[in-house]
Amino acid sequence: MIRRGQDQVRRALPGGFGSGKGILIVIGIALIIWLATGIFRVQPDEQGVVMRFGQYVRTAGPGLHYHLPSPIESVELPRVTVVNRIDVGFTGTGTGQNRDVPEESLMLTGDENIIDIDFTVLWRIGDARQFLFNIRDPEDTVKTAAESALREIIGRTDIQPALTDARQEIESATRDLLQQTIDEYGAGITVTEVQLQQVDPPQPVVDAFNEVQRARQDRQRLRNEAEAYRNDIIPRARGEAERLSQEAQAYREQVIARADGDAQRFLAVLESYRIAPDVTANRFYLETMEEVFRGVNKVIIDQGSGGEQGVVPYLPLNELQRRAAPGATGVGE
Repeated sequence: MIRRGQDQVRRALPGGFGSGKGILIVIGIALIIWLATGIFRVQPDEQGVVMRFGQYVRTAGPGLHYHLPSPIESVELPRVTVVNRIDVGFTGTGTGQNRDVPEESLMLTGDENIIDIDFTVLWRIGDARQFLFNIRDPEDTVKTAAESALREIIGRTDIQPALTDARQEIESATRDLLQQTIDEYGAGITVTEVQLQQVDPPQPVVDAFNEVQRARQDRQRLRNEAEAYRNDIIPRARGEAERLSQEAQAYREQVIARADGDAQRFLAVLESYRIAPDVTANRFYLETMEEVFRGVNKVIIDQGSGGEQGVVPYLPLNELQRRAAPGATGVGE
């Protein structure tokens, strides 16, 4: 067989290449080419996972590297920066409209209502070694784990917050729980984001649910109006009560001060009366008469001056009072 092989090589190659030396040269060239097949390049968005007879050896970063030629060693170059997308609860039809998948999207909320949720999971490879060796179907694994994580979060959430203001909290909690589950699998996958695409009640009851939503909105509106009226009337009533309290306090102080003044005045008059009873009594008489005649029309007649001539002299105090200055009193001296 060796001789026949040498004869065939001799016939195919010119000169002395058919000799033993020529065969060694050919073998050497083939060996060099075989060894050169171990050169590989890792792109910036890749990781090079080198395996020896199928067993992990090392991970190579971006750049030129070398591994023992096949079948001794081989290399896998997964792209670790590419963000992959998985849709749960719906599938694209290619016409711009999505087809709902009820067995994936229908979930039970914490208050025992059914809700229809479509969401998307964005993920990338975090550890190329774990990604290649620990899971067989990464997309199916991520999809199943994501659906399970969202069902758990929705099962702890009431339907009303899930439909309105709790979307970000649901997305964040689902992403954290999904990442924790995938890390327990050792899948080498990093979940970058969970996006809720559509959150609605089931289609057969959507009209009834919208009626309930409108009723709740009306209730909230009326409650807000009542709260606004309360916030308007209560401060006003409190201000009025405070004003009345202050007026009452001022009146109390005024009455007490007047009573104290009257008492002090009475004591002063009493002391004056004790010192000069006649003068004080005369003063009382004059002050009383002044008080009595203050609002009465007055005419003073001098009885001793016009008896013989038949003329009655009098003093027209009413006209004098109208002509008097504003600060003048109503009784002359």
